[in-house]
Amino acid sequence: MNLDDFSDLIERPDGGVRRDAEERRERLIVPPGALGRLDELGEWLSAAQQSVPVKAVEQPRVVLFAADHGVAELDVSGRAAGTTHELVRAALDGASPVAVLARRFAVPLRIVDAGIDCDPELLPESVVRHRVRRGSGRIDIEDALTAEETEQAVRLGMAIADEEADSGTDLVVLGDLSVGGTTAAATLVAALCGTDASVVTGRGGAGIDDLAWMRKCAAIRDALRRARPVLGDQLELLATVGGADLAAMTGFLLQSAVRRMPVILDGVVGAACALVAQRAAFRAPDWWLAGQVSGEPAQSKALDRMALTPLLDHGVTVGEGTGALLALPLVQAAAALAAELPERTPVAEGEDAEGPSEGQDADDVKVLDAT
Repeated sequence: MNLDDFSDLIERPDGGVRRDAEERRERLIVPPGALGRLDELGEWLSAAQQSVPVKAVEQPRVVLFAADHGVAELDVSGRAAGTTHELVRAALDGASPVAVLARRFAVPLRIVDAGIDCDPELLPESVVRHRVRRGSGRIDIEDALTAEETEQAVRLGMAIADEEADSGTDLVVLGDLSVGGTTAAATLVAALCGTDASVVTGRGGAGIDDLAWMRKCAAIRDALRRARPVLGDQLELLATVGGADLAAMTGFLLQSAVRRMPVILDGVVGAACALVAQRAAFRAPDWWLAGQVSGEPAQSKALDRMALTPLLDHGVTVGEGTGALLALPLVQAAAALAAELPERTPVAEGEDAEGPSEGQDADDVKVLDAT
């Protein structure tokens, strides 16, 4: 497998369709610019869908990749090492923030076990059947995955993307469930952006104190020493300092772009995977939206590198796809406004843009139906 092959498979959203969407936007009764970024979102969706007017987002799906990271043994997380299965169980039971929102928004939730460190019997077979391995290596001193496991994880992500596209999913909210995942993600971002550990080290979704932050920073520093020699090969980089969930999410993002399926990214883990995917296929970020500001410095670094501006900044740090899911109604609103707002009546002979000509009844000026 060579991730660089995706560069030839991924095309940008249709530029001609986007221009048509922009021209249609200028004809709507609401002045251009009055809807702010919603105009841009509607035009982006039109290009992705190759449709003017844009179609409603009717079959979104939340997809969460789950895994444990060996580096969590260093107490770099607010949660105990090897407890990702508890996060998964809470989501399955409807007791986590992302599960509550998914239920409220009527969006199906799918969880994929890429590398959870627990007995398979603790979780449903539908979740664990894709597992690549049980946990990952401690990236400060050893590889996260073998080369074979990395390729298997990437292909897992690709297969999940194909399954979603084939089932009619028209937009994916992508997130992760992990313990130690932000440490691996920050390492990837630091390596790809050429920055030091202290620049990218955050406090994670569960929050950590200053001592844990220093341990996390040291772990990222040590992992960076191992990452820099393999920067030229994305698969080797994921094997060295990534993890099964990060490799799977990278494959998912690349194949989603191949299948022209838009994705909303959540936090730093998704941003790190997107940055790896961008290195393989420079057009791929055109298919992604950044859902929210997570507060993680590594996320900001990655999004800046990809020129992605988050839709929301509500201080949501819980992760698990929650912030990205909060952005979904905004995207759906943009699609509805772009599709359903009526166009202005063309200026008739004897009438100027200021209104009806002398002697013309204002009631004669009608708004054309958008359809």
